[in-house]
This record gives sequence, structure tokens and C-alpha cells, in this order.
Amino acid sequence: MDKILTLEFHCHTNASKDSLTTPADLVRAARRRGLDHVVVTDHNSLAGALAAQALDPGLVIVGEEIMTTKGEILAAFVCEEIPAGLTPLETIRRLKEQGAFISVSHPYDTHRKGGWREADLLEIIPFVDAIEVFNSRCMDPRFNHRAQAFAEEHSIAGTVGSDAHGAFEVGRSVMTLDPFQGPDEMRKVIRRAKVKTKLSPWWVHLVSRYASIKKKVG
Repeated sequence: MDKILTLEFHCHTNASKDSLTTPADLVRAARRRGLDHVVVTDHNSLAGALAAQALDPGLVIVGEEIMTTKGEILAAFVCEEIPAGLTPLETIRRLKEQGAFISVSHPYDTHRKGGWREADLLEIIPFVDAIEVFNSRCMDPRFNHRAQAFAEEHSIAGTVGSDAHGAFEVGRSVMTLDPFQGPDEMRKVIRRAKVKTKLSPWWVHLVSRYASIKKKVG
């Protein structure tokens, strides 16, 4: 029987403006937690993901969290960086050209700039592979509950992730699923994935706030 894999789908390095985690620290944290794959999804950048993948190609999947004009898109197996500020449909079009696996970040989190209005979410659902149904950094559990209910109502696959900005957060929420190679196989196995989730404490947001301030002041 093939080994069941453990996947972290959403985490950041210091290529994001609000994280100080180096690619090396992220890789070490993922190894310590026994993760088989980690999708590195920095904000509008592939730099951290590529650096982490160079350290451990078997562990790291290159991804990106992209700010569109309506909310954030979360993608895995990204080959070419997508800039911020495009419409959701243009962002999705560019990701599809690369064959990337496309999810949607914390869709109902109204506390964050990257959250989505339901009308905008409904517009893109036919064109994405999944939505994020659990994000450890959602401070109100109702945001995750609504995302899960939406996914079930619309028969769309779900992803979960820690949204780690500090190395200590990596692996807080993961999926266990059958082995896969590349985005097409990920699409085939994602619906059978089981999840292990845990909310992060409220103060993790202070970690990213500190990182943002530290980078601004140098």
C-alpha cells in the first residue's frame, strides 16, 4: 500500500512582507513536524518558495498567495510569478496557463484584506480547484465554518493550512492524502483527503505585525 502523505498547503517565508521566517527555517520546521510536502505561498512572490525548494526539492511545492482586486487566490505548482492587483479571472487565467492548482484563501475572513464577498466568490467557483475551508489564523471560527459549508453546498474540494508566518506555526493544519505528482494528480486525490486542523492563538498576528514593522524601519 502506498504511503499516505501529510501536506501543509499554506505558509510563508521572509519573501512575504509580514514574515521573518527564512526558507531554511521553514524547511527545518517542516522536517521536524514530519511533513511530506509543504506548499510555500508567499504574498505575490515566488522567491521564498524557490529558495526553499532548492534546499529540499522533494519537500517543497512552489506556490503563491496572490492579491487580486476582490480577494486572495492561493495556488500550488506555480511556475511563473503572478503580480498583485489583477482581476480574479485574469489571475486564474494566468495560473491555468501554467497548469497550477488553484484554491481560494480564507474566503469568509472579513478581518483580513484578502477575504471575499460571497458574490465575488460565486463568480470564480467554476474556475478554481478548491477553496480553503480551514485557516489556522482565522480568529473567528465562524469564518472557517462558513467556508466549509460553502464548499459542501457547491461540491467543491477544500484545502486547509496553517497560514504560518512564523516557523513555529508550520504544520498546525494539514491534509493527509494519497501520493501525488504534480497538479493534475493533486486534483484527483484532494477530495479524498482527511484533515487535521487547529486554530492558532490570537497573538500569532503580532508576529506578522512585528515582521511588517521591522521591515519598514529596516
